Amino acid sequence: MNKKDMKRGLMPYLFLIVFIFVVYFMFSSMNNRVNKMTYDKFITELNAGNVTKLEITPKERSVVYTLKGKLKNYKENETFTLNVPFSDEVIAKIIATDENGKLGFELVTHSDPESSTLLLILVDVLPFVLLIGVALWFFSKQVSTNAKSMDFGRSKARLSNGESGITFKDVAGLDEEKEEVSELIDFLKNPKKFQQLGARIPKGVLLVGPPGTGKTLLAKAVAGEANVPFYYISGSDFVELFVGIGASRVRDMFKQAKQNAPCLIFIDEIDAVGRQRGTGLGGGHDEREQTLNQLLTEMDGFGANEGIIIIAATNRADVLDPALLRPGRFDRQVTVNLPDIKAREEILRVHARNKVLADGITLKNLAKRTPGFSGADLENLLNEAALLAVRRNKESITMAEIDEATDRVLMGPAKKSKKYTESERKVVAYHEAGHVVLGLKLSDANDVQKVTIIPRSYAGGYAMMVPKEERYTSTKRELLEQITGLLGGRVSEELNFGEITTGAHNDFEKATKIARAMVTEYGMSDLGPVQLEQQEGGVFLGRDYNKSRNFSNEIAHEIDLEMRKIMDECYQKAKQILKKEKDLVKLIAEALLEYETLTKEQIEYLVEHGQMPKIESLSDFNVAELRSRAKVAGVKGYAKMTKDELVDALDNLDKKDDE
Repeated sequence: MNKKDMKRGLMPYLFLIVFIFVVYFMFSSMNNRVNKMTYDKFITELNAGNVTKLEITPKERSVVYTLKGKLKNYKENETFTLNVPFSDEVIAKIIATDENGKLGFELVTHSDPESSTLLLILVDVLPFVLLIGVALWFFSKQVSTNAKSMDFGRSKARLSNGESGITFKDVAGLDEEKEEVSELIDFLKNPKKFQQLGARIPKGVLLVGPPGTGKTLLAKAVAGEANVPFYYISGSDFVELFVGIGASRVRDMFKQAKQNAPCLIFIDEIDAVGRQRGTGLGGGHDEREQTLNQLLTEMDGFGANEGIIIIAATNRADVLDPALLRPGRFDRQVTVNLPDIKAREEILRVHARNKVLADGITLKNLAKRTPGFSGADLENLLNEAALLAVRRNKESITMAEIDEATDRVLMGPAKKSKKYTESERKVVAYHEAGHVVLGLKLSDANDVQKVTIIPRSYAGGYAMMVPKEERYTSTKRELLEQITGLLGGRVSEELNFGEITTGAHNDFEKATKIARAMVTEYGMSDLGPVQLEQQEGGVFLGRDYNKSRNFSNEIAHEIDLEMRKIMDECYQKAKQILKKEKDLVKLIAEALLEYETLTKEQIEYLVEHGQMPKIESLSDFNVAELRSRAKVAGVKGYAKMTKDELVDALDNLDKKDDE
């Protein structure tokens, strides 16, 4: 319930309370009768002895006394009241005694209520205090509003003095990148060493690379190692609705930085403010371009060694304005690529510090299984594995959790509730078996690490295929065999069922992309060593909207023919191999239908022995995995059993199931 609804709900109750108080005071005033009396009549009644009770209340700040009393003929709730002059003569007349020294009525005297210091403060001082307080409150609100309006152009850069404690020890797998930025740390710590030789440290360093590779982490580590003030801001924080605000924030940010030099300024996602000027479908963007102009001016206005270094990060360096990248501004570009196998192992070691891994799990093997993973992906992989281990009540993270976490990162969670018909399940099994066989028989095709027919995301099943060796270049033969391996699923469907399904659409997408790149980019066709197209990007600032063609319609037709030729040759090669290995396809497909998921080791054992491993392999599992299996199987007292006892208990269950 919001505040407005609460107020509406309370209003009837407030009106009811007010009504009850009004009715109460009305009845009380009706029951209590107070008579106004003159001074002459009061003296007459007093002399006649009709007064039975009298209350005297002096008024020190006035010239009267207030009298309140009762007469003999009054009812119980009836009284009189009057004011008399403030003098000793009047009081002496009222309290005059008879011959026996008695008054003849009950006398009660009260002190002046206005003589109370607290009451004096409440009545005389408090209203002025409240009035002054309200005036000051309105004045402070006005001042704060004006201050906020004046701060509208202030920089939103946040200052960090090394609270995070991140150093180069926390950045794994970026040895060359750390070496590139280590000069910045030396300069910030000892600038005189550079000045003596006339060296000028780069004013700006641009970190370029895919998302999740550690650009922001590297910038924080530089600040942590140098132990200097670290200003960090996002490029989008500069851009505002009103023209000129972003430029004002840039000026203020550099003003603060100069006051705290030596220091670092880190601008994340600088492409939000540093895009090329004068481009776009609707023309330029005044606010962003003015902000960029001010940024260029401030960077160019630095002295030779003022002790201020800018580090910026982006994954779209191709769209930045050329003036931003010229020498004297961002002098150095550091490319932060996806990690190789050695770097992945180091990254996994950093993120596995607080993880409890089961015996037998080596980070080197895990690094081999995760090509193409960024540092953020690897951290997410181990975290997902840890969450799965907790969910399954395990004492450590086993290979089963790591396999499942890898599948989750790549394809999402398993759709166990999604039920296929038996015929669909069989088609998926033979489809994936086709990929596996081609991966085994083609020397340069991708290696199959795992295959499953459990649906994930939009895929009915998938084969995890990774390169046998990580390389920076690919040969024509390797590309052709990759296409052949991708077409294996469709070929297997056609050979075993005489029918084709829509399950190969993603395979065709990947294969077609490779084939077109071979023809138009890599010069690996009969058209010769000519680059006809560049790598396509999304529509950005209108530059790619009307993309110029570097070839005629005749060449476009020849490109289509060459692509068709490559695809047809690979398709026929895949068909030839799968016809020859039809029994192996059936063996793997039947194993998939029974076990649903096969690892690389199981596939190799299946190909070599013609059957899956027997149950004796239970002894190869660690205690945590055996206890997990025993818990699922319902073994009583599994938590206190030794490894041998767990193996025996599980073997006995298997024997009973066979009987």
